[in-house]
Amino acid sequence: MADPIHQFQIVNLIPIAHVGGSEIAFTNSAAFMVVIAGGLTAFLLGATSKRRLVPSRLQSAAELSYEFVASTIRGTAGTEGMRFFPFVFTIFMFVLAANMIGIIPYTFTVTSHIIVTAALAITVFLVVLIYGLWSHGFHFFNLFIPKGVPIYILPLIVAIEILSFMSRPISHSVRLFANMLAGHITLQVFAAFIILMSAHGILGWTGAVLPFAMIVILMALEALVAFLQAYVFAILTCIYLNDAIHPGH
Repeated sequence: MADPIHQFQIVNLIPIAHVGGSEIAFTNSAAFMVVIAGGLTAFLLGATSKRRLVPSRLQSAAELSYEFVASTIRGTAGTEGMRFFPFVFTIFMFVLAANMIGIIPYTFTVTSHIIVTAALAITVFLVVLIYGLWSHGFHFFNLFIPKGVPIYILPLIVAIEILSFMSRPISHSVRLFANMLAGHITLQVFAAFIILMSAHGILGWTGAVLPFAMIVILMALEALVAFLQAYVFAILTCIYLNDAIHPGH
């Protein structure tokens, strides 16, 4: 059976430099991120270059993406949250494109690596922290003091709130990473079953129908999960940004 972890291997494509004992190189992961960024840029520029009253399919897709993210921000962070629209829209589209491209056989799933999802989550965490302190000063720390809490349990509640706030990048990144990793491993395992069973003649081919059907179902489910995980990552970003805009609310 083929190693289901092999599909996540980082491969150095172009060596760049050596720093100490570590090699800095342009990898397959970086290549796919460049492709995703370039593809999204081309899509949005192409969709909006010839804006029409009656939109084309490409323009409709871009407008639907815009409205989907905008309504998500307004629903979680209010109209004031729209100042972060470019940030949230970029994250959502990047994660969605990375998840969807990863479903295609022989491609690379960027979001199946914790270093990528952690970098995105830490960026969100720093934006929330810096904006919250810049806008509200030390009043931002009202976020850790819920209103109406009895004074005798307030220290415990504050400690829990601080721990919860500091652990956000972990939960934010692991959720996306774990779902994409598990889904692709499952697909690889069922694909290996087809190869193993088909090596046993007609009876094996007959038995391989079941894992093949499972792969078809799992591919559809994985596409749904890819969208949902991009949405969850974006909406959690909006919720965290709402804390920076309205601390203590």
